[in-house]
Amino acid sequence: MLAAMPDSAPSPLSAGGTSPRDGGDACPGTLRLHRADDGALARVRIPGGVLSVDRAEALLAVAGRFGDGELHLTSRGNVQLRGLDAECGGGPAELLGAAGLLPSAAHERARNIVASPLAGLDGSPPLDGWLSELDSLVCGSAAAAALSGRFLFALDSGRGDVDALGADVTLIAEGDDCLLRVGAADEVFRLPSADGPRTALLAAELFLRAARDSGAWRVKDLPDDVRTALVRTVGATAGPVVHRPRPRTAKAPVPGPVTAPSSSTPATTTPAVTAIGVGVPLGRLVPAQWRLLIETARRYGNELRLTPWRGIVIPGPFGPAGPSAQSGPSAQSGPSAQSGQSGQSGQSGQSAHPWLPEGAAEALDALAAAGLITGPDSPWTGVGACIGHPGCAKSLSDVRAEAGAAVGPVGRLPVYWSGCERRCGHPHGEWIDVVVTPEGHRISHVRGEHRDPRTVVRNDPAALASAVSEARA
Repeated sequence: MLAAMPDSAPSPLSAGGTSPRDGGDACPGTLRLHRADDGALARVRIPGGVLSVDRAEALLAVAGRFGDGELHLTSRGNVQLRGLDAECGGGPAELLGAAGLLPSAAHERARNIVASPLAGLDGSPPLDGWLSELDSLVCGSAAAAALSGRFLFALDSGRGDVDALGADVTLIAEGDDCLLRVGAADEVFRLPSADGPRTALLAAELFLRAARDSGAWRVKDLPDDVRTALVRTVGATAGPVVHRPRPRTAKAPVPGPVTAPSSSTPATTTPAVTAIGVGVPLGRLVPAQWRLLIETARRYGNELRLTPWRGIVIPGPFGPAGPSAQSGPSAQSGPSAQSGQSGQSGQSGQSAHPWLPEGAAEALDALAAAGLITGPDSPWTGVGACIGHPGCAKSLSDVRAEAGAAVGPVGRLPVYWSGCERRCGHPHGEWIDVVVTPEGHRISHVRGEHRDPRTVVRNDPAALASAVSEARA
């Protein structure tokens, strides 16, 4: 039965909001599944990457009941469920809808919103108000139902982290105001913070009008003159122009504790641990890891934040850091050759994080023991890969196994392994690109839209690992 499915098969629950471009937009969703060699695939949009523990449990239940049990994080902070039975029908959508993860069938693929994962936790302003309002506005707009699954909103706390991801419409917090960026334009528009979400939606709706003739899915796909006119039109409804080039490198949160000065105590006081962050090797979580994350979040902030770098932030509070937090070592992690673990707790029952509050130290130790990345020294830091063979028919190799075999010292640059030229899920900014081709593994250094000369390594795992390590240095 699976072989008879179209690449993006509509669920029996799919209703309303049909775009005239739907036939060409193959981005999967919850109502439109994608056929893969390991079964059907559902992509669940998680606006801002923010999940309550109850919704996280619902995702786990759907993965276990209908799929292979695993959860895969995407480069937009969403979740993919794989190995779904072709006969699952509307079952996954019913369970996800009951959990509040599918508020509008017509807009389920349009709810692509990334947000700074440390907003409100590291001293930067919170973004939950913007996030809730923008998601509601998108779901309430009949026009927005026609947005492609590729179209992306970004909400940046001022850190520049998600501003660097190349979203189509970006809001950047700046005091009582915000800045609105359309596409990758260096010019942004200043407007009151309260007007940000509504103006962001208007920009998306104006994009849809501008894209009618070209059929573009994203702002960057518009013809140059049309894109320029779009930015000018949005500016006429927004505020003053500010020259603010988009950051070229997207910086992910560093795994480990997150601290922020307390607003109620002197600046000299030891900062509080407001959250802990972990990386997820290759973005793949088995059920036991997901359950541990849920249990940890339930004890503290009752929330998980999925990041666009395939990591997870668990908000606290966890209490003040210990007296040696400023001078003590950062959270450490290391490989486990047999289990694939990416972090490890201290030996002889001692915590690897004795300078942290007890709750934060215990949580990081447990997450490290479960195979998650809890510090910047893990060899898995910055390593990513597409699903590869055997999950994807287009992949020429099992790139996940190859990426694991090639891990070594932490590199200066992230590396992403792709089984074919499509490079599904690749990062943005500066990174090392490893693509499998019929001629071998092609390695290149990517800087935005530019690529350095390429190196090809043929059928030599040791030489491949060495070339990748050298490229990342």
